[in-house]
Parts: sequence; structure tokens; C-alpha cells
Amino acid sequence: MSRIGKLPITLPKDVKVAVSGNTVKVDGPKGSLTLSHNNKVAVKQEGDQVLVLRQGEERDHRACHGLYQRLISNMVLGVTRGYSKQLQIVGTGYKAQMEGDVLTLQVGLSHQPRYPVPKGLKITCPKPNQIVIEGIDKQLVGQAAADIRKIRPPEPYKGKGIRYSDERVRRKVGKAGAK
Repeated sequence: MSRIGKLPITLPKDVKVAVSGNTVKVDGPKGSLTLSHNNKVAVKQEGDQVLVLRQGEERDHRACHGLYQRLISNMVLGVTRGYSKQLQIVGTGYKAQMEGDVLTLQVGLSHQPRYPVPKGLKITCPKPNQIVIEGIDKQLVGQAAADIRKIRPPEPYKGKGIRYSDERVRRKVGKAGAK
């Protein structure tokens, strides 16, 4: 049995879960999220707990068991606390700013890349070299952070670029020079 899949998901007081067929809807103080699951698992609500049960013992049933338990658990955390990712911009003259609902970056390219903010996310720039992405959908927050980082990933010689705030960039030694 899956160690993660067999764990029940405890619901806080202000979270409501509606299970109908293959659809799970989670409502909370920050918003609502919906998930469609396949027929390899069954989702049941018992009081203030949600259980994910697998339909068989095949390999793909076992794989989906822990997956859907964790997806529903992330939905419950998202509608109560929300998710956040922080990005740092490192480099002389590199900065970011919000212009309406578009993030504009100056990261040493010949043009200024513009990233339109997806629906359901909030992007702020508390400092010119810091970007904060917030939302209730963990996958959407992580994908937006990865898309912004992909515009100018950190390079290994000087460390310039866009990185996650907790990311460590392994630095390489440059040319050895004349001996």
C-alpha cells in the first residue's frame, strides 16, 4: 500500500470538499479549485477527512494512489494558506517591474522580455531585483516561476541571471591566465 496514498487528508473548519463522480471541488477562504481524477482511484469524504482509495493492485493504480492524495492535499493547503515562490535577479542593471498585469524584465537582452500574469496569480516586485509569485494553485505558481527563470537562467561564471531565492548556483573558475 502506498505510504502517502493511505494517509487521510484532514480538512480545516473553513474548507468544503464536494466529490461528484470523477471530480473533486475544494472551496476555502482564498478561492476554489477543481480536479478531475481517473477511474484508477476513488475519492470519499468521511466527516472532516478525505480518503483516496485505489481500485486495483496494478502498477498504474498504485502510482495514481499517492499522486491523487497529494494533489488533493495540495488543493486544501492552497485554498487555506496559498503558495508563494520568490525569485532573485542578480546582475548589474538587471531589474523587474510590474506594468499593469505584465511583468517587464531588464536582464541584459537586446529587448525587454514581457511576461503576462496568468489568471489566478499575483506577481509583485517589492524590490527591483526581487519577484514574488503568489497563488492558490501550486502547479500554476511553480510553472510561472519556471517560465520567468527560463528567460535568463543563472550562468555559472558570474552567477548573473534569474534564480530562485533558495537556489545555489555552482560557480566555475574562469580562464587560468598566463603563468
